[in-house]
Amino acid sequence: MTARLPVFPLATVLFPGLVLPLHIFEERYRALVRHLVDLPEGAPREFGVVAIQAGWEVAPAGAPATSSVGEVTLHEVGCTAELRQVTELADGGFDIVTVGRRRFRIAEVDDSAEPYLTADVEWLPDPGGPDEVADLLAARVIAVFRQYLGLIRSDPEEISEQLPEDPTVLSHLVAATAALTVDDRQRLLAIDDTASRLRAELRLLNREAALLRQVRAVPVPLAELASPPTPN
Repeated sequence: MTARLPVFPLATVLFPGLVLPLHIFEERYRALVRHLVDLPEGAPREFGVVAIQAGWEVAPAGAPATSSVGEVTLHEVGCTAELRQVTELADGGFDIVTVGRRRFRIAEVDDSAEPYLTADVEWLPDPGGPDEVADLLAARVIAVFRQYLGLIRSDPEEISEQLPEDPTVLSHLVAATAALTVDDRQRLLAIDDTASRLRAELRLLNREAALLRQVRAVPVPLAELASPPTPN
């Protein structure tokens, strides 16, 4: 079963439960916000956020305000953003606050039905019920994530004390918070079951921690950091 969604291409990956604030300035996305605000009471005010694989998230300079999205290649899996707060600005734009809600896979993209992209999407499964393996992995991920935060933050306890116990919620928070590439995050979003996502995060966190320790172990003179490399 498919559903039709407005789609917002971004250079980032949204995960369920994570907050995403956006500044809306292009006319096509202003139209999207107006469409969502005008929906009947009780209707889901959500749109799909999909990471860009190639192309641009904004129209080229000088393009008409109502021009189509143009050449952009999207990743296959995205997450809906539920509209929670809208502030209309004096210039007609919006500042909005959204929260990631549910994952989907794009079946077909339509760039002609509306000023913004729309797509037919298939909803991806949400993990349900207790999972003993995921619970065990979550405990390991929390321990490794705290070590990782200790390497990148001056006060890692500020976040690590608030880590969720629910394995699925934890997996999404780690994926969104760790300093990963868009491709790494995209691969994590596309994983259907929590245990597999947590296993992948363990590998990524161990990789990133090892790199950080290696960088810290190699002293670099300040003069070298401040100067461009000397050509050979």
